Amino acid sequence: MTLTEQLKEYADNSVKRHPGAAQDTMKNAIAALEATDILAKATKTGDQFSNFTLPNAKGEQILLEDLLQEGKVVLTFYRGGWCPYCNIALKALQNALPEIKAKGANLVAITPETPDNSISTQEKNELDFYVLTSKNNELARSLGLVYQLPEDLVTLYKKFGIDLIESQGNEASELPIAATYIIEQNGKVSYHYLAEDYKLRADPSDIIAAL
Repeated sequence: MTLTEQLKEYADNSVKRHPGAAQDTMKNAIAALEATDILAKATKTGDQFSNFTLPNAKGEQILLEDLLQEGKVVLTFYRGGWCPYCNIALKALQNALPEIKAKGANLVAITPETPDNSISTQEKNELDFYVLTSKNNELARSLGLVYQLPEDLVTLYKKFGIDLIESQGNEASELPIAATYIIEQNGKVSYHYLAEDYKLRADPSDIIAAL
């Protein structure tokens, strides 16, 4: 199955696992976000992508400009290892990594989760690409991707055992929307995928076609 098909299958099953009020809370949160202008203000194709320096789980500082000297960069955001849709998407990207590298590109995943949590995510999904922590969603914020979770959704997440304070090391209750970019060696964005619905992600086949 394609990533798009996998995500839809998981979402359909989720409706069965969490019917009623829980489903309404999640749907209402997505609808509220869709009613904002977050996509209009977000970084898109044609924009210049600012340089950044972010740590990996080992504490090593990774510079975008260094990666761009090697080739294009595929950059994707994920919410945390607690998010099943993120894990599905990360595994699909790992499977597509040989094709991405064959196109001369590096793959980078950006997350607000702490380095300790990111290394757990990396290990359980057997990821062989860059996973970098952006503390307090700073990089996503600079790109216009950050949104505040409604209180009822935060409460629901806690019932599911999802602790954003532990995951991110802050009490902001903020997350990045689903976003993937291809950054050319001159720093220009040549491809973007943005979605307010966290159940949707850029399909690796589309990313590879755009490289």
